[in-house]
Amino acid sequence: MRIAAAAYPLDWFDTFAAYEAKIARWVAEAAGQGARLLVFPEYGGMELASLGGEAVARDLEGALREVDSHRAAVLDLHARLAAEHGVHILTGSGPAYDAPHAGGRPVNRASLIGPKGLLGHQDKAMMTRFEREDWDVVAGDGLSVFDTDLGRIGVLICYDSEFPLLGRVLAEAGVEILLVPSATEALAGFTRVRVGAMARALEGQMIAVHAPVVGPAPWCAGMEENTGRASIYGPPDRGFPPTGIFAEGGLGEAGWVYADVSTAAVADVRADGVVLNFRHWPEQEAQLSRITRLGAGVVKA
Repeated sequence: MRIAAAAYPLDWFDTFAAYEAKIARWVAEAAGQGARLLVFPEYGGMELASLGGEAVARDLEGALREVDSHRAAVLDLHARLAAEHGVHILTGSGPAYDAPHAGGRPVNRASLIGPKGLLGHQDKAMMTRFEREDWDVVAGDGLSVFDTDLGRIGVLICYDSEFPLLGRVLAEAGVEILLVPSATEALAGFTRVRVGAMARALEGQMIAVHAPVVGPAPWCAGMEENTGRASIYGPPDRGFPPTGIFAEGGLGEAGWVYADVSTAAVADVRADGVVLNFRHWPEQEAQLSRITRLGAGVVKA
């Protein structure tokens, strides 16, 4: 199975039709290369703030509400493209103001769409300081596991990937392919998500797909600078690349990155890898209550 991870630049649009044309080109390109799973980044939907005009796009709350106003049309567009090309698509995430638990504030939502339509949503679980303190975007209400013809898929949005227990519960639920869409301003932020995604692939012995926003968007509030590279990771073990990296693009290089992966390889390495991180995870618990604090003196043998 071929997976495509997007390193995706945000563009200014004067009409929704221009946005449709862009997404249609990106999906057609990846499908034309044989990709069956296409992953767009966190806050990829924020380019739709441009449809409200410059004043709206430069205003934090105005940008969020403008993007949310197009959410139904965005889902319909991706559903049509997924059906046309016979692919699964994780949409670029964006604000959703209608989550029942959110008290009228937006969640950061990505949606997984298959050839037969919408499979469901994943709302970001762990909010960054910017989301908490500036945008007032709130956390989602749990994690989703998607059973698809491609395998069992989970999503950890950007900062979520830096928290191992979230990855662990998805691995325990049978997830084989972990999608990690991200949006990070600086190289340090991108590196944190990269390390998190690679660590989740190692611990859970699964495939992780990292799709970032790249390039400047000075007209869009909160998305002015974006740093990253698209990458696809696996556990550095039998049946996988020894570096743990299937494929990666250049830093800041827009476009798709592709890798051919196998969920059978995930099952194999979990059952009979050189190491068995997934199976041995519970053994940590016996050590957690036995913390010995040692001073500066010499301990006699």
